[in-house]
Amino acid sequence: MKKTALITGATSGIGEATAYEFAKQGINLILCGRRLQRLKTIQKALERLTDVHILNFDIRDKDDTFKAIESLPKDFKNIDVLINNAGNAHGLDPIQTGLIDDWDAMMDINVKGLLYVSKAVIPQMTERKSGHIINIGSSAGKEVYPKGNVYCASKHAVLAITEGMRIDLNPFGIKVGAISPGLVETEFSQVRFKGDEIADNVYKGFKALKAKDIAEIIYFAISRPPHVNIADLLVFPTAQANSVTVKKEF
Repeated sequence: MKKTALITGATSGIGEATAYEFAKQGINLILCGRRLQRLKTIQKALERLTDVHILNFDIRDKDDTFKAIESLPKDFKNIDVLINNAGNAHGLDPIQTGLIDDWDAMMDINVKGLLYVSKAVIPQMTERKSGHIINIGSSAGKEVYPKGNVYCASKHAVLAITEGMRIDLNPFGIKVGAISPGLVETEFSQVRFKGDEIADNVYKGFKALKAKDIAEIIYFAISRPPHVNIADLLVFPTAQANSVTVKKEF
């Protein structure tokens, strides 16, 4: 029987690449995102491979999140795999000059949004005593780097929530894991630096990870045998040793 996966942040980057990877493997998809036209474009591209349903909402809005997931048609009601991918970074400032709006955006999406979506999906998994949750963390959840303060805190929270989920859902046989990438070349830096020139230089001088690399790892994690759970996976490009050590050649 075909599985159904719900992916948040599916309109770009890792979320979009994961949608394509899952579609190739015949997994039915529920794609969530804020950009409706992007969702429709991806849906059209993937419907030749699998069944696709789109949900257009902002995970920061608790009520909209629950309404969207409750609105799923019968054929998409049973969610086997949840990929909590939606996330963001805003600014790279020391704590004393950081913008509160940036802090709110990161905590609201990276932490609270993840919790809202999980809260909406988990009850059906516990009822069936089956399911798999992958939370997309970051190497920033493993260490704190200069000016990373609140972003790093949000990703540390993702890993703590993942570990808490795994303990609490263990009696129900539900798998829970985290995939934590280092430098991945997506629109992440454009958002973080608001399209500033800094964003154009983040990935220069070395070969960064691509969204497809992470998507393939996510599929590997969810396709393991029933007795195997990838609990915590940290992945860097070869040029990266930690959050601040990157071998660049110009």
